[in-house]
Amino acid sequence: EQAVAVAGAVIGGILLFVLIGTTAYLLWKKFCCLFSYEKLTSPVKTTNASAFFQDLTNSETQLKSTRSRSVPFIIPPTLHGRDWMNLTNEEQVQEDSDPYMIPQSGPRSSFHSLAGAYVVGTINPELYKFPEDKSETDFPDGNIGRLWFSIEYEQESERLLVFLIKARKLQPPADSCSPFVKIYLLPDERSYLQSKTKRKTLNPQFDENFVFQVSSKTLLQRTLKFLVYHVDKQKKHHLIGQVIFPLKNEVLTDDNKLVIWRDLEKENLEPPSEHGDIQFSLSYNDYLGRLTVVVLRARGLKLQEESHAVGVYVKVSLMNHNKFIKSKKTAAVLGTPSPVYNETFSFKADQTELDTASLSLSVLQSIKGERTLLLGRVVVGPFMYTRGKELEHWNEMISKPKELVKRWHALC
Repeated sequence: EQAVAVAGAVIGGILLFVLIGTTAYLLWKKFCCLFSYEKLTSPVKTTNASAFFQDLTNSETQLKSTRSRSVPFIIPPTLHGRDWMNLTNEEQVQEDSDPYMIPQSGPRSSFHSLAGAYVVGTINPELYKFPEDKSETDFPDGNIGRLWFSIEYEQESERLLVFLIKARKLQPPADSCSPFVKIYLLPDERSYLQSKTKRKTLNPQFDENFVFQVSSKTLLQRTLKFLVYHVDKQKKHHLIGQVIFPLKNEVLTDDNKLVIWRDLEKENLEPPSEHGDIQFSLSYNDYLGRLTVVVLRARGLKLQEESHAVGVYVKVSLMNHNKFIKSKKTAAVLGTPSPVYNETFSFKADQTELDTASLSLSVLQSIKGERTLLLGRVVVGPFMYTRGKELEHWNEMISKPKELVKRWHALC
């Protein structure tokens, strides 16, 4: 019995010693792996420096001859133990295979000299560039200047914040230019806020803040108007141009600051006609067969009842052989004889119908939602229906397909 006990103790001690030794060896091996680098599967080949740069030069020459320069996508040497299935345009897809097989073929380039790496495709850098801002370089013919500003609305305090940023490429009537800007919140044309005058510059930088107090209920009915003036040596003010910006189509919140630029347009200095005037643009797309009308604004309207509850809207009707086809209406603008709309309407009209079709724009006033009064009307179309400016506007639209043609017309 004593011999059996001794033998059991010896065997148990041996097993415990083997277990401790095995555990210690595994911990030591894991510890060593943390501080060692994996050995490359293939050694780096040393190359002649002059040959390497010669390869690079040849590669760059070939790349410049292509339409757009591409950046090679390189497989590192450690991933050479893969098969690559050829696709079009030198792109490849990895396929499961023996991890120790070296590819027998593949597209090569001068970069092959870099540790045995080879190209599996290219990346076009043009696809990853941000779009270039051409707002300060791309000016159309006849441009008289461009204005930058931002707007933001504070709901709690009911304040409209206007930040006047800058103007570029102003075209004053004189050689020198000392510009400033007046800002109106229409329909109130009696009060305005004014910027500082910038001396002797065609590209003024304003960086000024302006605040208008306006309720959230009437905000979308209001329109910002910027008048850019030039001060001459005799301190007389000359209007260079204006920007009209309706707020009804904008989403104005505390955390949404809109930065906007608009081209200046000349103000119509002619006195309004007897019943007022309307400005709109016409465009015809001969490919789609679409007639587009952009109702911009009206002025000098003779309102039958002047109050903030009076709504004025424009009804656009397409006619053919004096037969009604379709009509569309703008939203009503309250309480002003000079409403701003900036609304776009499209009508289906075949090119063969342009000689018999016409457009009728009627300015209507609604009083307390009970009755509607016609303030004025204008018809544009071919020689069959119109003469003078209305006929010229129609013919210019046809001669300039896909281009917006803008004009003022007297209401009758």
